[in-house]
Amino acid sequence: MFSRLVTLTILTLTCFCAEAQKGAEIGPWLGVSHYFGDLNNLYRLNEPGLAGGFIARYNHNSRISTQVLFNYARIRAHDRLSSNLFDQRRNLSFYSDVYEICPSISFNFFSFEHGKSFFGITPHLITGLSIFHFNPKADYQGSTYSLRELGTEGQPKNQEYGSISAAWLLGFGMKVDLSYRWSLNIDLDARVAMTDYLDDVSKTYPNSSALLTERGPVAVALSDPSIPGPNGEKIGAPGFQRGDSKDHDMFASFGIGLLYFFGRLDCPAISHPQ
Repeated sequence: MFSRLVTLTILTLTCFCAEAQKGAEIGPWLGVSHYFGDLNNLYRLNEPGLAGGFIARYNHNSRISTQVLFNYARIRAHDRLSSNLFDQRRNLSFYSDVYEICPSISFNFFSFEHGKSFFGITPHLITGLSIFHFNPKADYQGSTYSLRELGTEGQPKNQEYGSISAAWLLGFGMKVDLSYRWSLNIDLDARVAMTDYLDDVSKTYPNSSALLTERGPVAVALSDPSIPGPNGEKIGAPGFQRGDSKDHDMFASFGIGLLYFFGRLDCPAISHPQ
């Protein structure tokens, strides 16, 4: 009798763990994005952009999930909105549409099970890789220009920085169960890029005469749109620091997602020992 009770208890606990939330879920999210880098080195939060995407996740158990994020983010920055006087005079600006795919892992701090109120909320940690496409742009005299194509730091033609890069992804958030099928995800995700050209700014000012010959007057104007000093001089002397190449750019997103759970694998029927 005792051995049968022990066996039934073990089988029940095993079933409880296996039921967890094993299965797939998918859903959209919507929120805001922020850029941090050479044009926002004070980490100000006054230029949010629209962000959103889709989450496709497979829950291996109540703690571990593998997922792929398909995201869009608008990032931007203007030196004129900085509190730093040098940045204000430098007067650079950019915006870019970022499209990314993020294979990643989600780890729940607590056991999370759909449809069970006691296990229906948990903080979770996200880590993974972001592979993204970006194209910094700026407006000048009523037109929009791709800064990468202008070689604003003196890059030779056909030797510009790439428009596809990668980043390390690290995020933190909350999962909140609404029902057996639906749950909310509230996430803050940060990416440390492997490029310093999200904003088209990294190193030093080029020789303006050579840039004019190679790329034209628009390239010169957008390479150094600084506010002239008392004698009409600009700050863009050849070799003078334009950005800081030692620190790569970052961008982050905050959003709320609504996910649909397709169902878990049911626990097999318990067979009673003879």
